[in-house]
Amino acid sequence: MSTVTESAVRSALATVEDPELNKPITELGMVKSIDIDGTHVAVEIYLTIAGCPMKSTLTTRTRDAAESVEGVEQATVTTDVMSDEQRRELRTRLRGGAAEPVIPFAQPESTTRVFAVASGKGGVGKSSVTVNLATALAKRGLQVGVVDADIYGHSIPHMMGSNHRPHQVDDMIIPPQAHGVKIMSIGHFLDGNSPVVWRGPMLHRAIQQFLADVFWGDLDILLLDLPPGTGDVAISVAQLVPNAELLIVTTPQVAAAEVAERAGSISQQTRQRIGGVIENMSWMDMPDGTRMDVFGTGGGQVVADHLSQLTGGEVPLMGQIPLDPNLRIGGDLGNPIAISEPASAAGAALGAIAEKLATRRQSLAGRQLNLGVAGQ
Repeated sequence: MSTVTESAVRSALATVEDPELNKPITELGMVKSIDIDGTHVAVEIYLTIAGCPMKSTLTTRTRDAAESVEGVEQATVTTDVMSDEQRRELRTRLRGGAAEPVIPFAQPESTTRVFAVASGKGGVGKSSVTVNLATALAKRGLQVGVVDADIYGHSIPHMMGSNHRPHQVDDMIIPPQAHGVKIMSIGHFLDGNSPVVWRGPMLHRAIQQFLADVFWGDLDILLLDLPPGTGDVAISVAQLVPNAELLIVTTPQVAAAEVAERAGSISQQTRQRIGGVIENMSWMDMPDGTRMDVFGTGGGQVVADHLSQLTGGEVPLMGQIPLDPNLRIGGDLGNPIAISEPASAAGAALGAIAEKLATRRQSLAGRQLNLGVAGQ
């Protein structure tokens, strides 16, 4: 019986191609380790993300390739997940060594806090929450930017009352501003109400350009208005700005809350932090002073509690925003209620949430403090 060698196994694994990237896993740096114990071979491979849809295909092909080596009677395959650095190296390798556009918000020295506003389903007021938080934060003197990452359902320019197009200075795109907030949306580049019909790679490239090619300046806070669900854009944002914190928007309705949990649970795969849960349309204040629970009660707290259990850390319910027709009117007119009627119930609730985002203490983890050593 011939002795099984690592080189023979590696040569066999070179025949296994990643079904999405169409390149051998050995060439892509996806083989983490090869252990040989007599006629048994144990192979560990890297997945690009934890929720890789091709995991089963990759493990099966890898096992079959390893067992095709002469002398191998059994092969087992386990998986690990690439680090952010390994994913960057993979992208560089796929780009043929071309330099990757630099996203300032993803750099270790960046002091900009990035919040990705997400929801499990549409219709919960995620974009309304985004524009009102942005304007409320800007009113407090902070430098704020908004990326309309909902490429298919872009609405930020209209809700912010912005009809100006970005302009270009050399290689930089200068974003338009409204209510003191810098904004960037695919809607700025379309004529009328034209639809966007793109596949995943185009969505990724658009988000990448919004983050890397736009001159944002020195922002305190950047908000990204994500599309509903856990699709391509949510994954792209996690890859491009891994330090972005998720803000989960839901309504009190139980069905909506259950779906919102899915949007939050993506953090387990992307390793993002969940900043908190925001409950919208919590109740309606009636003329007689009572409250009508139009969509039920408790959904936001349920989501916060479940995500706290899932992540092992505290996920707070950051606030409850009551139903107010003026919130909708403000969005239609491009004059968000957080600044047009800050004393209203909805305006005050949004202002309170903005205050929490503005005053949250920054972590010093990973930052150089430049402290000297004092002698005695």
